[in-house]
Amino acid sequence: MDPSPYKFYSEHGFDSRQCLEHYVSDDSETNLAADFLEFPIKNLTKTFTEGRIKGDVLIDFSVSAIVYQLYTACEFFKHIIILKIRDRCILELKRWVDSRTGAFDWQHAAKFHVDIEGKSEHFQDIEEKVRSAAQHIVKCDLAKENILDPMVLPPADCVLTFWLMGIISKDQDEYVRNLGKISRLLKPGGHIIQCGMLGATYFTVGKDKLHSMNYDEDFIKKALVEADFVIDHVDVKERTSVSDLTDYKKVLFIAAHKEK
Repeated sequence: MDPSPYKFYSEHGFDSRQCLEHYVSDDSETNLAADFLEFPIKNLTKTFTEGRIKGDVLIDFSVSAIVYQLYTACEFFKHIIILKIRDRCILELKRWVDSRTGAFDWQHAAKFHVDIEGKSEHFQDIEEKVRSAAQHIVKCDLAKENILDPMVLPPADCVLTFWLMGIISKDQDEYVRNLGKISRLLKPGGHIIQCGMLGATYFTVGKDKLHSMNYDEDFIKKALVEADFVIDHVDVKERTSVSDLTDYKKVLFIAAHKEK
């Protein structure tokens, strides 16, 4: 029997727009954006502006159709490739990239980003930079050992994976296998940056409750070290929001680099 009473994102998908509205919108009622948007943007800005993570190719492999994680990244990489496992996420993301009517409004995230950097005068520029960087959107297949097969991409200098690893992995063994697949996208010495929910067992999108793998900070650190990564930075934030959309206890930001 399936050990989880919830649906699985990889198999069933969800409404990408509702996911964005629930977790990263400018909604003062749930305030989930404090954990799912503001916390990672602060850490990303700090991590990238230190200057150690940069290069030619960045791969983004994140949940739904989020784009805020690319605000700082687009300043440090020549090419950004976005991987998605669901067609619905691709359509939602392309709607924003192409500035179509009805696209999700990310201006609150862009404003938060430029305020952190102290560059509020660049508010309009940052979204256009991300749109220009997000032209390469590729569907991948988690069931394959090489998730891009038959496509061949250059090894990446950095992979971002936000809010995804815990919901595409049914258990710890599958998490380790998925981490191995992501690791193979990186060149030696390349970086991986993750955000995830700690202590979560489910998350809700619309009427659907979906599985989230329950793990802690120690598990993530051990998995990375055993996959030949060196951990560079960790930040953990206690949950502050009040919402029954998900039962996570903390949120985690972690950056590591692959040993050469």
